[in-house]
Amino acid sequence: MSHATIDELRRVRPDLAEPFAAALPGARAEVLGRLWGAFSREALPGIASRRHEADALTVALEPGGSLTSPAVYARRFAQIPAEFTVAGPDGPIIEPAQLLAVLGLRTPAARRLAAELDNSVANLALARAAHTTGSAPVADSADAEQAVIDGHPQHPCCRTRTGLSVGEVLAYAPEHHPVVDVALLAVPADRWQGVGDWPQALRDGGTVLMPVHPWQRDHVLVHHPDLAVTEQTVRARPLLSLRTLAPLDVLAGCHIKTALDVQVTNYRRTISAAEVADGPPLSDLVCAVIDKTGYGDSLRVLRELGGGSVRVGGAASASLAAMIREGCEQHLGPGEIAVPLTAVHATGAGLIAGDPVRWLVDFADLVLPPALTLLSMGIALEAHGQNTLVVLRDGLPVRVLYRDLDGVRIHPGRLDAHGFTLPPLTGNRVGDDEWALRTKLFGGLLSGVFSELVDVLCRARNADPETLWAAVGAVGRRVYDDLPDTGDATVFFGETLPLKATVAMRLADDSGKAQWIAVPNPLAQHH
Repeated sequence: MSHATIDELRRVRPDLAEPFAAALPGARAEVLGRLWGAFSREALPGIASRRHEADALTVALEPGGSLTSPAVYARRFAQIPAEFTVAGPDGPIIEPAQLLAVLGLRTPAARRLAAELDNSVANLALARAAHTTGSAPVADSADAEQAVIDGHPQHPCCRTRTGLSVGEVLAYAPEHHPVVDVALLAVPADRWQGVGDWPQALRDGGTVLMPVHPWQRDHVLVHHPDLAVTEQTVRARPLLSLRTLAPLDVLAGCHIKTALDVQVTNYRRTISAAEVADGPPLSDLVCAVIDKTGYGDSLRVLRELGGGSVRVGGAASASLAAMIREGCEQHLGPGEIAVPLTAVHATGAGLIAGDPVRWLVDFADLVLPPALTLLSMGIALEAHGQNTLVVLRDGLPVRVLYRDLDGVRIHPGRLDAHGFTLPPLTGNRVGDDEWALRTKLFGGLLSGVFSELVDVLCRARNADPETLWAAVGAVGRRVYDDLPDTGDATVFFGETLPLKATVAMRLADDSGKAQWIAVPNPLAQHH
């Protein structure tokens, strides 16, 4: 993979070939360290047992032999040195795919994951190579989205983009700061399956102009010669999710979510018919519940305004679909920017100001009261670090924004008890499973957002982790003192938290189904 990447760079960006080669050992070690972390905690086929001796972690393998490396590098958010290796049965292991291979798996999923790991290493090295002189200054919200260089902060497939060539990564990925020309597909009225309010700017009489990512235009539309793009394009900047873009002129104030048949971390980023259909009614429901809680000033939802799919063979195509969402700019005042929480971690807390404990308390006071209240009423937000944004003014938190309602989970019994009628929904997000409801919120907000914030505030601002978690716990306790007892508080302060088992998911036959493991809950001693 690295040789092929260097060969392509010499053709499309020769200036990056040498920086890429220099960045490769560190990128390889980073992905290896994250995979080693998964070996330390996930239930993976081929692992027989684990034991800690002094500062070392040893993993016994079912095929025979063992793996050993310092336990500190298996921790979440560990700072991995470029020379990191794992001692294996046949010597030092430096390649992530080599570490995966010692599990002895011969499945299609294992072969696929090995390729994904290689792809992640290459794209991570490419991202770092493009920033050898440091990160670009953050002047606005789109800059903040593009400030995440290393991608997902815990996943070994942090920079996997299966399907994109090197040139396409450079042209479309947010960490390379491109401006993308989004194509507009002319969709006849009888081929359009839409919901919500589709913008007039994307209509031409009875024809709908559907935004299409240029990669999708080049690789997917070629199989649909009966459909054509117009000469018009929409200039836009890619946001953290790569396939969601912020327009620069047409549709200013909105974000465009495009279908993209590219795998980013766990999933191919197409848009299902259920996601399109449920976006606007879910927006109405979640906003109505937030309004009832009285927390509309501290938590605001970026509403899904409208969406649609092209009918192919009589059915809505997940590969030819788009959604229009409110942009964060509509919820910003003068001098404010919206920052995805994972970008606070990725920038070493460089975007925030003030005392770290006070900052975290102020943020917790914004997000926990509405999020925990919504949970008690039957709505669990998938509030991980990409979906959850903090609005900063002079580096201090003033409100929280939430986006991407497709991940929301709803408990109809709880919702009904608070006087809300569940709208007709076509997805599988509705259910009475209390565990699934709590896992959706706590897996993203506690195992994700707050764990990332505590990590970076300790590392970059010399804060004490126990003091930080105690501050979060105090806010949580204050919220739960005013809420009816639903059992949620017991889980919030429980001994363990759910963490997504990312590698186990990728090795499963159904790789799209979420799997979770239990990890120690830092809030357990602060209730």
